[in-house]
Amino acid sequence: MAKKPKLTHKQKRQVAANRVRRLSHKNGDNKQQVDKTQLLPGRVVGRFGKHADVEDESGHVYRCHIRRTIDSVVCGDDVLFDNGDDKGAGGVLEIVKDRRSVLTRPDFYDGVKPIAANIDQIIVVSAVKPDLSLNIIDRYLVACEDIGIPPIIVLNKTELLCGEDLDDVKNTLKIYESLGYPVLYTSCKNGEGIADLTACLDDKVSVFVGQSGVGKSSLINQILPDAEESVGDISDGSGLGQHTTTAAKLLHFPAGGDLIDSPGVREFSLWHMPVERITWGFIEFREYLGGCKFRDCKHLNDPGCLLRKAVEDGNISEARFASYHKILANMDEQRPSYTNPY
Repeated sequence: MAKKPKLTHKQKRQVAANRVRRLSHKNGDNKQQVDKTQLLPGRVVGRFGKHADVEDESGHVYRCHIRRTIDSVVCGDDVLFDNGDDKGAGGVLEIVKDRRSVLTRPDFYDGVKPIAANIDQIIVVSAVKPDLSLNIIDRYLVACEDIGIPPIIVLNKTELLCGEDLDDVKNTLKIYESLGYPVLYTSCKNGEGIADLTACLDDKVSVFVGQSGVGKSSLINQILPDAEESVGDISDGSGLGQHTTTAAKLLHFPAGGDLIDSPGVREFSLWHMPVERITWGFIEFREYLGGCKFRDCKHLNDPGCLLRKAVEDGNISEARFASYHKILANMDEQRPSYTNPY
């Protein structure tokens, strides 16, 4: 089946204008009006193709068709919808309310895609297997800083390491703790850190992000046993995680708070962000920005570079500095060759 064509900038502006008219009832064509008094408030708790699961204020969930004029719908969106007939069939999601926050990720084929909306914190899950990638963690942290949502770093599968190996990993991650980022160590096998992670999720809307295979679904099953999330294995051929979560879903905690589980990604790129925002996203760089000798300093071997001097003085981690340049070096490789309308 052919993919739905992307809307042009002009079409997207027209969609936005129509949305405003529908909300304000200023359109004289009654066929185009949406009577808000007949719609119900709800929140998206699942997204499946052209349909979304919408939960009303009483906790009942309706499978709703999404109006074609709606630009995007993700878990966590506050919406107005028609619940259809008495059996819940024929529901229609009419309007997506303005988001107070949104997490996005760039996709090579589809442009910048929203992942979750109206979230309070982002749980960056990594693991000692398949591979602990500090560069992936750094990419997520830059994205968190860019949108102003606080992150928590979780290192899962700690039971796979012991003794000096585990101590070495913890010493490596101390750089993040020194920057003020919370770091938790968890194991679904022996229960380490599960209570601490659960406490961090109370009364907040959180989203789990991370590579495929790091154990996000296993962690959710520990925190919410009734969730019954599918759990996969590491691929023997590639050593990479296999996708077990194929669609985002919103789960409720009995004591309060919500969790959005998003499909894992093997890469998380930042090619959609300006270089200046990526640099700013490394929080330890900020006090030195603007002070280099040259305004177009690349922060490599440029004369008078304050960042390079801070690394040499031990005030900036050499590993984080190298990770920053790795992100910049990979941007051109990951950026699509076409111009996406998003």
